[in-house]
Amino acid sequence: MKINANYGSLEESYLFSTINKKVEAFQAAHSSASVIRLGIGDVTLPLCETAVRAFSLAALEQGKADTFRGYGPEQGYGFLREAIQNYYASFGVTLSPDEIFVSDGAKSDIGNILDLFDEDNTVWIPDPVYPVYRDTNQMAGRKIVYLNATKENDFLPMPDFTQHADLIYLCSPNNPTGAVYTQTQLKEWVRYALEQDAVILFDAAYEAFVSSPELPRSIFQIPGAKECAIEFCSLSKTAGFTGTRCGYTVVPEALKRNGFSLRKMWLRRQTTKFNGVSYPVQRAAEAVFTPEGMQECKAHLQVYQKNALQIANTLSELGIYYTGGIHSPYIWMECPHSMKSWEFFDDLLERAHVVGTPGSGFGVNGEGFFRLTSFGTPQATQEAMERFRAVYTR
Repeated sequence: MKINANYGSLEESYLFSTINKKVEAFQAAHSSASVIRLGIGDVTLPLCETAVRAFSLAALEQGKADTFRGYGPEQGYGFLREAIQNYYASFGVTLSPDEIFVSDGAKSDIGNILDLFDEDNTVWIPDPVYPVYRDTNQMAGRKIVYLNATKENDFLPMPDFTQHADLIYLCSPNNPTGAVYTQTQLKEWVRYALEQDAVILFDAAYEAFVSSPELPRSIFQIPGAKECAIEFCSLSKTAGFTGTRCGYTVVPEALKRNGFSLRKMWLRRQTTKFNGVSYPVQRAAEAVFTPEGMQECKAHLQVYQKNALQIANTLSELGIYYTGGIHSPYIWMECPHSMKSWEFFDDLLERAHVVGTPGSGFGVNGEGFFRLTSFGTPQATQEAMERFRAVYTR
């Protein structure tokens, strides 16, 4: 028996687990302190009413013999896949329901998609980056090349046509930096992938925050992308499904490599290793994509967008550099007074009782930066910014 020794290359604890332990220790030592969490990307507003009604009705159906449903299709019920198909059509992307796979969230699929690819592939991952991209490839022992995302390139690295990659991770709007690729920039990435016969793994989990029609919400808005890209999306931020769990992955029929259809491979993988998302959750997700559901979700998103603007305005007042906060729920700020990321985490928690995420936890280029999220309540966000001004004045 042999252990997968690649786990030895991982950090001992997942980033957000480490943060939770530090906050718990602080609260144990300061029981009277009111801690405001702007670190983890979890939502605070409830599900929209339209989704809750559909969820409740579907749950009641499960209690009646004539409407009870057992195992469902692993790739998702047709009613939800068609709803997602229509959603993509609303911003100009044509998909077949067979190209859409419903899952319990983007995080799971981003890790599981690697089952389709041999370990002997070179992977390009931006730095700083959402840790799941890095960790899941380290677990498999793949060669990782980090793309420098820095202040100088607005945290949006572009392809180097003199170097070869097999798998490319892109996230736009980006987690953690909040940066968003333009149509022109994504066209370059698609051109590179087609030339190199590479596959882009495109994380669109925050597409609902894009408020400009000039900015792409899907990689499939770029010509040729269906021949070189897989897209992951989630209802966690779009509709507050962080605790309800539902997302989807799009694998185009046109995406083929070495004589294999990746769509058929993913279907085979899912029907073998995944039992599907529960019927009530899928009915709730379907309701999200109705006109009523979309309107209610948009109202919730506007709350988070206002929070982001309030954080951004506070940093501007204090003369602190940042990105994000407009088309993204994340604000990526430079640590004041040249502090290191974890040093600022401790200082912010100790002096302002506010929690964020150290940028160094997202990679080497994250050192000296810090991520704040807009997913708190308006009251908590306002209080956090008042504390911020009191502690980090010019």
